[in-house]
Amino acid sequence: MTLFGGLKPLTRDGVLRNAIAGVILASMNIPQVLGYARIAGMPVVTGLYTVLLPLVAFAVFGSSRHLIVAADSATAAILFTALSHMAAPSSAKYVALVSTVALLTAGFLLVARLFKLGFLADFLSRTVLVGFLTGVGCQVGISMLSDMTGTPVHSARTLIQAWEVVQILPNLPTLALSSLVATAILIGTRLAPRIPLSLVAVVGTIVASAVFHFADHGIAVIGAVPGGLPSIALPDVTRAETRALLPVAASCFVMIMAQSAATSRAFAERYRETVDSDADILGLSAANAAAALSGAFVVNGSPTQTAMADRAGARSQVAQLAFAASVLMVLLFLTGPLQYLPRCVLASIVFTIAFSMIDVKGLRAIRRESPGEFWLALTTTAAVVAVGVEEGILLAIALSLFRHVRHSYRPHTMMLAPDAAGEWMPVPVQPGQVTEPGLIIYRFGSDLFYANQNRFVDEVRLLVARAPTPVRWFIVDAGPITDIDYSAGQSVRRLLDDLAARNIGMVFARVSPYLRSDMDRHGITAAVGEGRIFATLHEAIAAARGGSLDHYRPVNSV
Repeated sequence: MTLFGGLKPLTRDGVLRNAIAGVILASMNIPQVLGYARIAGMPVVTGLYTVLLPLVAFAVFGSSRHLIVAADSATAAILFTALSHMAAPSSAKYVALVSTVALLTAGFLLVARLFKLGFLADFLSRTVLVGFLTGVGCQVGISMLSDMTGTPVHSARTLIQAWEVVQILPNLPTLALSSLVATAILIGTRLAPRIPLSLVAVVGTIVASAVFHFADHGIAVIGAVPGGLPSIALPDVTRAETRALLPVAASCFVMIMAQSAATSRAFAERYRETVDSDADILGLSAANAAAALSGAFVVNGSPTQTAMADRAGARSQVAQLAFAASVLMVLLFLTGPLQYLPRCVLASIVFTIAFSMIDVKGLRAIRRESPGEFWLALTTTAAVVAVGVEEGILLAIALSLFRHVRHSYRPHTMMLAPDAAGEWMPVPVQPGQVTEPGLIIYRFGSDLFYANQNRFVDEVRLLVARAPTPVRWFIVDAGPITDIDYSAGQSVRRLLDDLAARNIGMVFARVSPYLRSDMDRHGITAAVGEGRIFATLHEAIAAARGGSLDHYRPVNSV
């Protein structure tokens, strides 16, 4: 295990540059982590705890020089949706439950590291991830409308919350302040992306609230925020509660694996660096364990904050340590003024974060390139908004796996057929057509396994049955096939016997060593004859045309 992989090598100029980037990052992100605490239903100060010890833990154990570990809106939304019915948000019991989820998530990540399960993140496709994050953006944005308008809501369901908000007259001062802050951040971010507008909004409204006594005019404030360092302790929960929290931790685990892996890989490729995914998983495990012990909530490798750090000039984990040091100063000396921060301002900042997660550009790109996948993304978005974040994750994984299985179940199949000039061209399978009299060359675009074996066998039979002239040789271009399972092996052997009974020889071309091993193990090599298996398509065609295959007779294999 290599420690401090994201820090090395250290140079004086590099440390100074990254330290400055970390302070800039803190100025932009401290208001956001306060908002993430609001999304998670946690005390505001715990948002600061998520960017203290967890950042240090990842800097020690992680390998990515760019990945920023912090609170995340998606995992925060999972926590609130799943746990708000188990305890009152921000209560001591709720904090204990949330910290337990972080500890369980750390355990899942540690297991993933020990068994090198980083590949699991690949099962959440980019298509449904776009749809999921868009749904989370909509869900979080709607959930902030209550604080932004000063109207109470009673339902935990997103759509019902939206209906409750429009049914009640808003608190006009609260609505006006929320609209001003949200509009200023959304427009200002486009015009001046480097200015920490969220921080300006927080500082400005804290000063105005203290001077003009916003609380006396019906604008709710967050109240006293305890300062100082977090207490280090294990969360106090029962075994039954711990078991009930396992599905929630599993959902957070999946989201962390997917987002963190994609983000670290993207930035490593941008700067032509290597990244140790296993070390990053260990770093994320340590970061979540640190969050749990310090009374915080789940942390994630944040795509948005990593991008913000990159724009600020961060090129190593020194920036993340400087970020943590800045938060330490706030906790020790600056929590007092936070009591004047209006809740609607915090909600407005969260609303702008949620708005930025609605990836309209990504959805348009998916629709333009793959309409079918676009509907999968929209289905995921709708599920998150209508049903919930946790269910949305499960649906996203299911849809990703369904899409993969569907492609494997119905792969593209081709055959070589003559065009108008008599040249062989790859075309979709067309029963009634042959490559040339007596010969069919067929390509199956996937591994052969139990679910798609019938498609392979049925198409071979159909091409042979409808050929305008008797088929003598049927060449399978096996280039895309790297694996054959037991069920498919049995079906292929039966097919070989049926073709042999009709005096039709099957030939396998472009057979890789991996496929040949499977063919040997399942008895296909013995059934087809070693002389009818070739490494190239050219050799197979030449042998079929030259008549050299006639003395290789398949044996009865069943």
